[in-house]
Amino acid sequence: MNSGFLSIRQRLDRAGLLLSGLCAIHCLASIVVVSALGLGGQWLLAPEIHRIGLALALVIAAVAIGWGALRHRRRAPFVIAMMGLTFMGGALAVPHGAEEAVLTIIGVALVSLGHILNLRHASCTLSAQE
Repeated sequence: MNSGFLSIRQRLDRAGLLLSGLCAIHCLASIVVVSALGLGGQWLLAPEIHRIGLALALVIAAVAIGWGALRHRRRAPFVIAMMGLTFMGGALAVPHGAEEAVLTIIGVALVSLGHILNLRHASCTLSAQE
C-alpha cells in the first residue's frame, strides 16, 4: 500500500512538471503570437487562464511537494517550489508583457525544480528503505 501512495505522489510531481512546462510554453507562445501576428490576445492573455493555472499549480505543488517533504524530511524541494509559486503569483500583479513573462518563467522553472528534487529525494528514500 505504501508504494501505491508513492506512485500517486510521483504522478502528481510529474503532472506538476507537465503543467509547468505547458505554462512556460503558453507564456512564450502568447508573446510571440500576439506580438508578431496580433492574434488571440483576448484568449491567450486572459487573466482567468493565469489564475486557473496558478490555482492548479498551488494545489499540485502543495499536495505532491508537501507530501514528499513530510516523507523524506528535506526542505529544499518545498522551499524552492514555494519561491516559484511566489514568482508566479507576482506575475499576476504586473501588466501583461515582458515583466509578467519573466516572472512566470522564473516561477515555473523553480516549481519544476522543486518537483524534480522531490522525485529525486523520493527515489533515494525508496532505495534506503529496501
